[in-house]
Amino acid sequence: MASVGVIPGRTPQSPGPGAASAGFPSPAPVPGRGETEAEEENEQELAETHLCVLWASGHLGIAYYDTSDSTIHFMPDAPDQESLRLLQRVLDEINPRSIVTSAKQDENMTRFLGKLASQEHREPKRPEIVFLPSVDFGLEISKQRLLSGNYAFIPDSTTATEKILFLSSIIPFDCVLTVRALGGLLKFLGRRRIGIELEDYNVSVPILGFKKFVLTHLVSIDQDTYSVLQIFKSESHPSVYKVASGLKEGLSLFGILNRCRCKWGEKLLRLWFTRPTQDLGELNSRLDVIQFFLLPQNLDIAQMLHRLLSHIKNVPLILKRMKLSHTKASDWQVLYKTVYSALGLRDACRSLPQSIQLFQDIAQEFSDDLHHIASLIGKVVDFEGSLAENRFTVLPNIDPDIDEKKRRLMGLPSFLTEVARKELENLDSRIPSCSVIYIPLIGFLLSIPRLPSMAEASDFEIEGLDFMFLSEEKLHYRSARTKELDVLLGDLHCDIRDQETLLMYQLQCQVLARASVLTRVLDLASRLDVLLALASAARDYGYSRPRYSPQLLGVRIQNGRHPLMELCARTFVPNSAECGGDRGRVKVITGPNSSGKSIYLKQVGLITFMALVGSFVPAEEAEIGAVDAIFTRIHSCESISLGLSTFMIDLNQQVAKAVNNATKQSLVLIDEFGKGTNTVDGLALLAAVLRHWLALGPVCPHIFVATNFLSLVQLQLLPQGPLLQYLTMETCEDGDDLVFFYQVCEGIAKASHASHTAAQAGLPDQLLTRGKEVSDLIRSGKPIKPVRELLKEKQMENCQTLVDKFLKLDLEDPDLDLDLFMSQEVLPAASAIL
Repeated sequence: MASVGVIPGRTPQSPGPGAASAGFPSPAPVPGRGETEAEEENEQELAETHLCVLWASGHLGIAYYDTSDSTIHFMPDAPDQESLRLLQRVLDEINPRSIVTSAKQDENMTRFLGKLASQEHREPKRPEIVFLPSVDFGLEISKQRLLSGNYAFIPDSTTATEKILFLSSIIPFDCVLTVRALGGLLKFLGRRRIGIELEDYNVSVPILGFKKFVLTHLVSIDQDTYSVLQIFKSESHPSVYKVASGLKEGLSLFGILNRCRCKWGEKLLRLWFTRPTQDLGELNSRLDVIQFFLLPQNLDIAQMLHRLLSHIKNVPLILKRMKLSHTKASDWQVLYKTVYSALGLRDACRSLPQSIQLFQDIAQEFSDDLHHIASLIGKVVDFEGSLAENRFTVLPNIDPDIDEKKRRLMGLPSFLTEVARKELENLDSRIPSCSVIYIPLIGFLLSIPRLPSMAEASDFEIEGLDFMFLSEEKLHYRSARTKELDVLLGDLHCDIRDQETLLMYQLQCQVLARASVLTRVLDLASRLDVLLALASAARDYGYSRPRYSPQLLGVRIQNGRHPLMELCARTFVPNSAECGGDRGRVKVITGPNSSGKSIYLKQVGLITFMALVGSFVPAEEAEIGAVDAIFTRIHSCESISLGLSTFMIDLNQQVAKAVNNATKQSLVLIDEFGKGTNTVDGLALLAAVLRHWLALGPVCPHIFVATNFLSLVQLQLLPQGPLLQYLTMETCEDGDDLVFFYQVCEGIAKASHASHTAAQAGLPDQLLTRGKEVSDLIRSGKPIKPVRELLKEKQMENCQTLVDKFLKLDLEDPDLDLDLFMSQEVLPAASAIL
């Protein structure tokens, strides 16, 4: 008798063991690449921000939407000058893709936006300026948009009154400009359909929360300062596979301090770097956490918290997918690991001192909603089955109907073998074998091999069977038994999918209803991640805690170090710095080239900056006073697209900013200003700028100036007084060699020792000797004469040239004009010889 073949449909794998026990199952690693691919997609997803701004009566209203976390950020109405410096600060920080505003605008805003649109060199890209009709920014219509919005973090069961009360606790409806900006932003998002361009029109832009941001107490730092101090430094990625992803962080302060384990911690650290603050309460709260983790007995708990933080993933992206019903199979395990790790963070922080605010917040705000989410996901989702089938699957004992259908589906092979055997008994004896198969969406079919006699389509007809299709030399039919199976068993595979999809939707609703606690988890976990990273760097590099003194106008640094240079140099000489009170507010630093003047200036700026972001600093002691801004003129950022000379950039973009905006609480660092033009003019401008500041008296900024213009001192171009202090870099001459001690001390350099630097660069000794000789002649006021050896050599060359011309002269030539020859050839050559 012929054998009977059975081709079962694709069946789900058996669920993993131990998922329904009390407590939570450990999130064990799952084979496959699902989670890795999901994380890579998260990193590659490009984030954009879209900003809406209104300016009226000297106040700003700002709101922006961040696609990376689907959150709207707003700034309560804030005063701003007509130059809109505050708005420029916001734009520099967030780099919006679009700027939305009203078509009916003030002249100052129009001028500002016009200037912004003309900046072709703006990096990374010029924002799109979008004007909406002024009616779209009406106060009442904006309130209506806010209150009627569909927000994922508000449960559907919330009444209208409850929704109004809840939103009123988040959004300052008394800030008119902010409310109007929020309304205009919602109108823009709905019109452009940001992030949901391909979705159905009834799908709205996902909004997972509202967050307030303020720019008060911030220290003003421009992009040039961030660049020259190497706070950030972007480099092209060396991997050819990541060229499209853009840039990587090079050797920078951010690079050496960024030890964050989660992407959101790294994002918060970058935000702190762009928002240095004078808020002493906030700064000391950060330092308290760092100091706690630096205690030797707390090293183990710090490492354990760091391990847990590595499982905090991109929750906003998952919530956004849930809102749009685009959830991936791997998202559930990622979310489960995140919530599971958050509960571990909560339990750990409950055992830590509650006097530290961050530990108290984590212990209290990581509520039982997290336990509920983890319990639901852990008891419902079959992680292994989901990744194996690349779809959402549930564990056994969740739905008896699903379990029964899965049991039938898994028992189909043996059952269908028996059905195929009975079918074969009723078929023609020429048919050697048959099988009964199940195909999702089609049902049960009888499959038989194609016989040699079945050449034409008319030969496929078999009495009692309905021909369906031919595939891979197999004929597929419906029989009475297969039709009966369709009625009896139905489309099991699709039924199971539909029921599991319904469970997934219900589970998504449960998670989205608790989206606010998940957002808070991300906020607090990223803050903890940043402070653990700063504590790790402080432990490895030997940093100390700075002190803050609001009464001190300036900074005091004891044995400070450059945080980047000390990692690159074999030995590093620490230096102290002090500027405060009414003495020594302007420090003029002279010294030979390569003696460390620029490093010293950057060192002061970096230590001050690190203290203002709440980090420990590379110094034995540091006391930071009230600093409201850091200005620098250290390196000229040349660009052909700017159409400006190096000296013009120095004046326009760097020194002019400091002169016009620096206050008595500002720190100004100037290195080699005036080199880009005539020596006398550059020296005069440097002296004029310093005299301007010295004339301010007690309200003079704290200024560190490094220069090689020794004439500034020798010609006494600056007025003497307690505000002025001269410093130099200590050196010692050992014969022809110059020894650098890299130590700052009071005094004035006697010479620039440029010849020594030139010798180190490899210039020939002959040039060095001549250069020193000319320098001495200029210094003594004597005339400079050409070198005799060079002069004699030149005379011999001219004589030889004249002799050659006479030898080539043809005296027998009738056309020879001796007078012309003498005037044009002989006399010039003779003049050169004499």
